[in-house]
Amino acid sequence: MQPIPKLVILGRDGILNEFREDHIKAPEEWIAVPGALEAVSRLNHAGWHVVVATNQAGIGRGMIDMSAMNAVNAHMLRQVQAHGGRIDAVFFCPHAPEEHCDCRKPLAGMMFEIARRYGVDLAQVPMVGDTLRDLQAAQAAGCEPHLVRSGRAAALPAAEVAAMLEQVSGARVHADLAEFAHHLLAREHVRDSRSGALG
Repeated sequence: MQPIPKLVILGRDGILNEFREDHIKAPEEWIAVPGALEAVSRLNHAGWHVVVATNQAGIGRGMIDMSAMNAVNAHMLRQVQAHGGRIDAVFFCPHAPEEHCDCRKPLAGMMFEIARRYGVDLAQVPMVGDTLRDLQAAQAAGCEPHLVRSGRAAALPAAEVAAMLEQVSGARVHADLAEFAHHLLAREHVRDSRSGALG
């Protein structure tokens, strides 16, 4: 497989879809965050590949089985496609926290697997989440950490968000995935402009 030059890793719940405390157990419970699907499409059209890395402890706790999980993810992929975008793959940890696996965020197992699968340097990969655990996973993997406030971070006071950022060097905050996409593409445009001027 040829290495993919531009890759973004996204969490699922709270980033692409609205977060539910009781886990998403059926396709009809998957409701997109406003603007998130369009953001994936914008990233794709700018040459970015998108993969999802998500903790799904509901499987390990017996709240959802693999067939239901696959149905939810298939629905998500169809919704993204309907908005002109594409998610290349969904990586997930099915374990409950007490199982002490190495793939559950804040550990970096899923990101290392993504790096192996796609031949990417994780230092060049932005990773987007909505919790401190996501930021810590990005840091542990060597990814560029980004926090969106569309999920579990939405209700946090500014001081708590600032405390999270102090724990993860270089982390950036965005209102949602759409704002993250705008930031990434604007930054890329500036870099391209500079390289063109130098060339």
